[in-house]
Amino acid sequence: MVEMGTREFEQAVGDALDEVPPELMALLDNVVFLIEDEPPPEDPDLLGVYDGTPLTERGDAWAGALPDRITIFRGPLCRMCEDRDELLDEIAVTVVHEIAHHFGIDDERLHALGWG
Repeated sequence: MVEMGTREFEQAVGDALDEVPPELMALLDNVVFLIEDEPPPEDPDLLGVYDGTPLTERGDAWAGALPDRITIFRGPLCRMCEDRDELLDEIAVTVVHEIAHHFGIDDERLHALGWG
């Protein structure tokens, strides 16, 4: 387990977002990133979650919808990692994984690509 406070974790997520290529970030549409300490009790090991309508499923009626949400969960990420470097890597993987869901890429494909 790695101890990382809320502010430091927020900075680590921000750093992970900074590593996403700008041309990819420019394609994100109406998305907010959130950080929470813990996932819902029914899924305590959840590292992150995308809640929204993927770009591949949006139609004309989608305009004006509330922003999609990508939430990264600090607790499970900190608990699963042995050291700070591993935690930073897992944060980056989780951020990319959830962004991929925004683009309509499912878990099976992400796992095949090594972003599971």
